[in-house]
Order: sequence, then structure tokens, then C-alpha cells
Amino acid sequence: MRVLMILLVLAGAGAFLHFRSAEAAKLHPDDPRNASGEKGIVMLAAEWCGYCRRQQKDFEPANVRYRVLDIDTAEGDRAMRALGARGVPVTVIGQDVVRGYDTAALDARLAPLGYRVY
Repeated sequence: MRVLMILLVLAGAGAFLHFRSAEAAKLHPDDPRNASGEKGIVMLAAEWCGYCRRQQKDFEPANVRYRVLDIDTAEGDRAMRALGARGVPVTVIGQDVVRGYDTAALDARLAPLGYRVY
């Protein structure tokens, strides 16, 4: 009887944990990954950020199609908070998030989309 109760308790805990992990997997409404889908690109940036400008200049010759969210706007600020980001640039490529001006990480995620940037 005691073993049966332990199994029931463990099964209930497992179901609860599965429910919690499914809830955690849902994105915040302001998370840019909601709009990027599998192939979209969104860059969180600021006009005053040198690395942001450098990354944008890198994207130009490769004709990378992306959307810029200025973090100094309400929409950009909400996106930063949703991602838990503290600095820029932050680039969302599909469902991947690249934090900072990380050319290797950007290249690894942009190449499968057909972009040759770095």
C-alpha cells in the first residue's frame, strides 16, 4: 500500500512538473521570437551603440533582411525585458538569440539562411 501511495505521489509530481515546463516554454508576448518565426531576423539595437552600427554595416553588403527594434523605444524596451537582455546588440535569428557582437555565432545562424556575412 505504501509503495502504491509513493508511486501516485511521484506520478502527480511528474504531471505537475510537465505542466510547469510546458508553461515555461511559452514565450512572453513581447518576445521578438514571436515575430521572427523560423527564419526571420530581429536586431535589438540603439543609435548610440557602436557595435550595433558595426553589425548593421556588416549586414549591408550581404543583403541581410532584418528588422531593427530600437531599445530606446517602448517596444524595444519591452523586447529587451522579455529576453532578459542587458546590453545590445541582441539579434534574434529564427528562435535563436545571439547576445552581443558575436560574429562567429551570427555566422553560424545566418549561413543556413543563405547569408554569407563573416
